[in-house]
Amino acid sequence: MEKHMAVCPYCGAGCKINLVVENGKVVGSEALDGITNQGEVCLKGLAGYDFINDTKILVPRIYHPMIRREKGAELERVTWDEALDFTAKRLLEIKATYGPDSIMLTGSSRGPGNEANFVMQKFTRACVGTNNIDNCARTCHGPSVIGLMDTLGSGAMSVSIPEMEEASCVMLVGYNPCDSHPIVARRIVKAKEKGAKVIVCDPRAIETARIADLYLPLRNGSNLAFLNAFANVLVTEGLIDKDFIEQHTNGFEEWWKTIERYTPESVEEITGIAPDLVRQAARMYATSERSILGWGMGVTQQRQGVKAVHQLAAIACVTGQIGRRAAGVAPVRGQNNVQGSCDMGMWPSLYPGYQKVSSPETREKFATAWGVPVEQLSDHEGYKLTDLPHGVKSGEIHAFYNFGEDPLQTEPDSADMEETLKNLDLLISQDIFMTQTTALADVVFPGTSWGEHDGVFSASDRTFQRFTAAVPPKGECRHDWQIFSDLSTRMGYPMHYEDTHEIWDEVRSLCPNFYGATYERMEGVGYAQWPIPDPDKPGTPTMYLGGTFNTSDHRAILMAADYVAPTEMPDGEYPLVLCTVREVGHYSCRSMTGNCRTLALLADEPGYVHMSPADAEVRGIKDQRLVWVYSRRGKVITRASVDERINEGTVYMTYQWWIGKCNQLTMHVTDPLSGTPEDKHSACEVARIDDQMWAEKHVQTLYHDLKSRLASEAAAQDIEPVPVA
Repeated sequence: MEKHMAVCPYCGAGCKINLVVENGKVVGSEALDGITNQGEVCLKGLAGYDFINDTKILVPRIYHPMIRREKGAELERVTWDEALDFTAKRLLEIKATYGPDSIMLTGSSRGPGNEANFVMQKFTRACVGTNNIDNCARTCHGPSVIGLMDTLGSGAMSVSIPEMEEASCVMLVGYNPCDSHPIVARRIVKAKEKGAKVIVCDPRAIETARIADLYLPLRNGSNLAFLNAFANVLVTEGLIDKDFIEQHTNGFEEWWKTIERYTPESVEEITGIAPDLVRQAARMYATSERSILGWGMGVTQQRQGVKAVHQLAAIACVTGQIGRRAAGVAPVRGQNNVQGSCDMGMWPSLYPGYQKVSSPETREKFATAWGVPVEQLSDHEGYKLTDLPHGVKSGEIHAFYNFGEDPLQTEPDSADMEETLKNLDLLISQDIFMTQTTALADVVFPGTSWGEHDGVFSASDRTFQRFTAAVPPKGECRHDWQIFSDLSTRMGYPMHYEDTHEIWDEVRSLCPNFYGATYERMEGVGYAQWPIPDPDKPGTPTMYLGGTFNTSDHRAILMAADYVAPTEMPDGEYPLVLCTVREVGHYSCRSMTGNCRTLALLADEPGYVHMSPADAEVRGIKDQRLVWVYSRRGKVITRASVDERINEGTVYMTYQWWIGKCNQLTMHVTDPLSGTPEDKHSACEVARIDDQMWAEKHVQTLYHDLKSRLASEAAAQDIEPVPVA
């Protein structure tokens, strides 16, 4: 029996674990004493490993490259040489005909590691010649990145996850750590045990609300109105830190011109929060010795996500609750390496290390390092992932290289996304499973899974940690960075690396804030927290110490905006608000957790729509019965979960389920500043199904047919390729 050090591939907490291997198979997982988890591990970390072994519970692994020689043809297994030659030829043809910006690529935050993402963005920029590279942060914490860069100069947590235990006040806005980050939730519980105050602002009575000193049940879509009123109280009651504002911020007077109009009374009808409760929360947060302000996708997946983040940053700054240990801002990332994907430049306006593509000096540096003429590096921002549907319809995007994501499951308005993918001239999907997106691909590249390769992940709190391979690659699977390098070489820009260590050293050489994060420093349970410019000095658990921000003049910029209602409000035909959420037992598109035996037992298709008893009663819906949920985009069948903690007038669904797919119902409308979808607020209705026997059979038929179709697409790899003359 062997043990191999790893970092959990699920949430952004960055828990260190050992993978236990016996007879070439991963058979167990055990917690290590990592900086974040300290010997603890959640359900997914404990039981979420056996997808590596190809259980085929949900979908099969992909072991061999496949192509469709023509649009609409069947997938067929080919050799790596033929698959790479075919892809290079098609991409070069599209580039020659429509230009480099006609090719869109997306990186993966679900297990490949920072090195693979770095090589992909290098391929995108140095070989293809475009900045059309993005990652799933676009659909979750994109507003946090943009909003914090606008105001504080860096788009990441300013505190560390372990510091949350040391805070004397933790305020959560639109963030459910018990489901999203159980180990972070444990830190908050420990802080509470040590005497910290806990404030929860959320429409649902989430688990953390049970231990909260104050629970503020916001109305869905009212975040900015509430935050403006919260800020108003800080000023009018003298709860601000005038010295900090004067010495370390810019724009207070202009900020106040907006905020002064938002008294708690003036927005009570919008927020549903009693003015006295807003005042209590503001006093508790501002007068605490060390306050941490945390938020999740309840803030970012809104029409005004960036502007809400601007206000969250302003609240921390005007109270001086930032730039000190255990006092700051904490947007905790969802997927395990979504922070790392952004760190590595999987972003249409940023090179690795958050260096702007618009900067001539930055382009000159990367051109020199990569051995290309500076003119070959695009000088303008590329397309966002959420631009893909419009770009295909308008004829601006002709090829899409999908790396380790399943946008047909995770992006809004699935029917529109399916049409988008089918209308591409070329769809490349590089993955470990035959997902719904991969089943539409013209080229299928099999990468190695977490557990089969080495690399570095970035946790939500900027902590770099190494993980190692536990078992060798299966079949003909290749490491993702090898695939990008081989394809780039065929397209005229040679790339070759011996291992991930070599790639990481290139990352360090180009990113001053990462330079001190050596592989040696990260051995075992070691870690390196950026900014870490010097290998001989410690990293930075707490950013902005002493009020020194990463802006041009080192002062924070206070920004405010007026509240605007969500795009689609309930009406007579669609009287309920639909809000998408996470659940503790599954992850992302479920291709990983759905293939883990223990996790698959927790729940099965078609998932759930969570609704209040009052909304269920008026519709004649009983708990656990199958129901229809429909919106202007579509209609799905799912199971009702009647829950007293759900606020009346709103229903909640997770996006993991295939049959009860909530993204059949959500709309493709985005925050104009970030391009992040407004997934937290669309209109819908729920209707009972009288014939439950028919409904149960219907679900089984839909599920069986979908799994069979994906298995059939994957079966092409079982046929030996015919040699090409």
